[in-house]
Amino acid sequence: MELNDAEKNKRKSNVALLSVISNTSLVILKLVAGTLIGSVSVISEAIHSGVDLLAAIIAFFAVRKSGKPADEDHPFGHGKVENISGTVEALLIFLAAGWIIFEAVKKLRNPEPLGDAWLGIVVMLISVMANIIVSKNLFKVGKETDSIALMADAWHLRTDVYTSLGVFGGLAIIFAGGFVLPGVDLRWVDPVAAIGVALLIVRAAYHLTVESARDLVDVGLPSEEVDDMRRHIKAFAPTIRGFHRLRTRKAGPSRFVEFHIRVDASMSVDESHRIADMITCSIKQHYPGTTVTIHIEPCNCAMAKEGSCGCLLSEQEKRELKIICEV
Repeated sequence: MELNDAEKNKRKSNVALLSVISNTSLVILKLVAGTLIGSVSVISEAIHSGVDLLAAIIAFFAVRKSGKPADEDHPFGHGKVENISGTVEALLIFLAAGWIIFEAVKKLRNPEPLGDAWLGIVVMLISVMANIIVSKNLFKVGKETDSIALMADAWHLRTDVYTSLGVFGGLAIIFAGGFVLPGVDLRWVDPVAAIGVALLIVRAAYHLTVESARDLVDVGLPSEEVDDMRRHIKAFAPTIRGFHRLRTRKAGPSRFVEFHIRVDASMSVDESHRIADMITCSIKQHYPGTTVTIHIEPCNCAMAKEGSCGCLLSEQEKRELKIICEV
């Protein structure tokens, strides 16, 4: 069942708030545990969750703002707020990764004894379970509502799952090594695990930057979506004799599509607008929330040129109508 805008905005806000609450709890838990046992990898995970928390807060306000309808100052809506939030989140992740690497290198140069590794192991397991549950909800609602902000937040938490597992593995090696290899110095494992966490964070931040920033510069919709929209337009041939100047863009969850269609010059204004409304309805059924702008042109025989772009008439129809659509 298709959700209306109010229901979508409510679901987006609720799941974004869940992410804020979860990340707040994990930041406190990891920071306390990391400080108690002196683990730079656990503290780096606390910083990672801190960035996730900031990202979750940004996402929470972004989805609330982007859900507002268009107004006089924002005639195309507020959708790009989500793209801005996603880009800011990615930049914050880069900064956090740099800080983690800096601290880990210091710990490698001056290793310190680690406290009760089992405490860090327990905290990492809690983090993994919490982030799996919350990220699953974020992905679900993000896909349903086409929200770049929620998808960015979900990817943050999914990355946190993998990094927490990496820290868990490092602490487990140190913990087990104390029994199996009591004479071997394994203190280096902790900062190395932290560096691994940072590298994974950088990778996630790069993909997030590309995904969120592309719509800020009005990049066209993905080729498969554009091809699908072309099929919707072509379905109205030969009533529509051609189309051209198809342009697309996206702002947050909102799509914008505009193009020109060519119709018989003798067609009435009422009939041509009815056809335009039918095309708009067809596109919106498959892409809800899309703003479709259609310019109607007469298919003028006197101005027709061969090799035109977007002509939808068969060769037989061209011969019968004695027309080739104008370029």
